[in-house]
Amino acid sequence: MTKIKLSFSRHPDSRLQFSWNSAQLGLLLFPFNPFLGLVCLGWALQGIWRRQFRTIINRPLNWGFAILSVLLTIGAFFAYDRTTALLGLFNFLPFFIIFAGYSALFQTIEQLRRMAWIIVIPSVPIVLIGLGQLFLGWNLRINILAVLSLTIIAGGNPPGRMSSIFMYANTFAGYLVIAFILAFGLWLETFQKYKLNSQQSTTNSQQPTVNNLLFLTFAVITDLLALILTNSRNAWVLAVIACLGFAIYQGWRILVAFVTAAVSSVLLAAFAPSPIAEVFRKFVPALIWARLNDDMFPDRPVAMMRKTQWGFALSLTEQRPWTGWGLRNFTQIYLQKMNVWLGHPHNLFLMMSAETGLPATILFCGLLAWIFISILKVWVSSQDIYQEDKLILFSYALVFISLILFNTVDVSLFDLRLNVLFWLLLSAIYGVVYRIGSLQTSSIRSSRV
Repeated sequence: MTKIKLSFSRHPDSRLQFSWNSAQLGLLLFPFNPFLGLVCLGWALQGIWRRQFRTIINRPLNWGFAILSVLLTIGAFFAYDRTTALLGLFNFLPFFIIFAGYSALFQTIEQLRRMAWIIVIPSVPIVLIGLGQLFLGWNLRINILAVLSLTIIAGGNPPGRMSSIFMYANTFAGYLVIAFILAFGLWLETFQKYKLNSQQSTTNSQQPTVNNLLFLTFAVITDLLALILTNSRNAWVLAVIACLGFAIYQGWRILVAFVTAAVSSVLLAAFAPSPIAEVFRKFVPALIWARLNDDMFPDRPVAMMRKTQWGFALSLTEQRPWTGWGLRNFTQIYLQKMNVWLGHPHNLFLMMSAETGLPATILFCGLLAWIFISILKVWVSSQDIYQEDKLILFSYALVFISLILFNTVDVSLFDLRLNVLFWLLLSAIYGVVYRIGSLQTSSIRSSRV
């Protein structure tokens, strides 16, 4: 089941097979070449909408996003800078269409497994490029009519932080968190299959499993190493949370204790009083503790600190709680008041409350909560899901939580690759749990009849 296949997998609905093939190809190409990836993903999307239009418009969650689209559009006409706000709609509305369409394409956990492999496999060469960037000085700029665009900055961006082919280290860290969690989930599944085959002495079928296990081991290690080298505190925390989540799920008490001890040591090295901190700094690398407590960047301007940005966003919300100041307007207002250019306040939800108002923000949060509650309902009520399938579903639940937490300290929607991946993952999760929930409901009704 976990064998790496170069051929396209089958879709349960033959009418969507071509769209599914295009989506798989697009997802594979997208990290390296967003243009070609989007062409394939867009071609798949139009096919899904054409064949599943009634299914899409009949789902209540999609109506929620339609209402949110109306609120965001109306709010743009009350913006501080209307033109900027209208342009800001393109960071949201097209992705709601992507979510609605692709949630009709994803219907089975096997598709989630397939998607996980397609995300994990490219992460390995991308990390290797990042290592070359940091330690071998690789530098490359290619831009051919936007069809082939690839940039590798020697030393990383910012300098000393791995960014690989991504625009910025934090963006790359967000991508790596997703790849790391899915790689870890696939590794656990493959390892369990390897143990089961060993117990049953099915040696004939072991070689593909061993190959997969070796690859996934390498992927988990390289993704984790790259996470460290991005120097992203957000990503470090999310990786630790993911490891704890998997350890608790598997009942690995020793690993839970180890991770807890490691985290405690790092926090003590970073924030404890000097005598205690010095003891832990003897074995905790300065790369970690100095990054956490900002000793690595002691002269950072007050206007660049997240605390300042978040406070400013809250003040904007208080001044215009209903309509906000308009999408993408935070940047120019912050520049006028603080004399510092800032792309966003490093918190998606505070940014939305400041720019779109509280009603739209609450609705957006409610729709995300709807997706998470759907996962929990399927998880608790499903008796027919195999254990290995539950593990994949659990991995995606961790990805969902990590994406939400990532956006509480950063904003992913301004990077095309990360934003597309965010909405594809949300649509895949919701599409599968909606399908499972619908089948369960139908089964219950049939049994009553």
